[in-house]
Amino acid sequence: MSTHTRISPQTYYIPPRKTVKSRHSMNNGHANGHAQHKTSQIPVAQEASREESSRKASAALSTANIRLPHTSPVDWEIPRKFLHSSIGFLTLYLYLAHGSSRTVVKALGMALTIIVPADVLRLSFPGFERIYEKALGFLMRDSEKKTTNGVIWYIIGVLWVLSAYPLDIAVVSILILSWADTAASTIGRAWGRFTPPLPRRLFGLPLAPRKSLAGFIAGSITGAAIVAGFWTFLGPLGELEPVWTFEGGVEGTGSFSGWFGLSAISVVSGLVSGVSEALDLGSLDDNLTLPILSGGCIWGLFKCLKYLA
Repeated sequence: MSTHTRISPQTYYIPPRKTVKSRHSMNNGHANGHAQHKTSQIPVAQEASREESSRKASAALSTANIRLPHTSPVDWEIPRKFLHSSIGFLTLYLYLAHGSSRTVVKALGMALTIIVPADVLRLSFPGFERIYEKALGFLMRDSEKKTTNGVIWYIIGVLWVLSAYPLDIAVVSILILSWADTAASTIGRAWGRFTPPLPRRLFGLPLAPRKSLAGFIAGSITGAAIVAGFWTFLGPLGELEPVWTFEGGVEGTGSFSGWFGLSAISVVSGLVSGVSEALDLGSLDDNLTLPILSGGCIWGLFKCLKYLA
């Protein structure tokens, strides 16, 4: 008998070995070199909730972008507006002090003999331009640095109304130029982006679409307040008889007197102020057109009221 016992071969069932995937292979979606489909581990309800939250966040962001549009910094032109508005107070002082309008016209005319030649030199010689803008550039808009200075048109407009209109109407015209124009510009810059722009035409009149409804409303309200306040309290204090008084109405005829007449005159004059400020008359400066148009329309209004009386 042999020392080695021969064992007959037997068949054993060996189950196939399970392949354990590592975390790295599961994350990569591969096993044994074969691509596997990645199975989402997030419940369907949780996935739907996440998508809904994402949609709400996107909608909120869009709404915020609409309500708070990106805008460039506003140039408030504070020195320019201060000078612009101060002319109104000086005008009232001269009116109440019974200053001579002829003296004012002569003084403004003499000022033009200095300002106009200086402006010609500024536009003709770069060296003088640098000196001029270094001294007075803070009072100028960028659009004026390559064209005629707006102060020239301002003085010409004031000279026109003082020479052509009755004194009280001329004073009101200058106050509208000084205060209503400033109010329209300031309110338009502050809140104009929240209101629609003006139409290109209103009853056939050309308007500037770059100007806003907010500025138009501000100019109209300020113009109405100027007219109401002046002819109620300040007009009778001048040297000459005003064209309208609270008791005497239009030129002492008794028509359109009292609160009814004051309300009618103020509302119409306010609209005249707003429209005159918003007009787009090409290259004409509003410092020239605003006092001339507003004063002429107000004077025409009194003529019509007198005719109706």
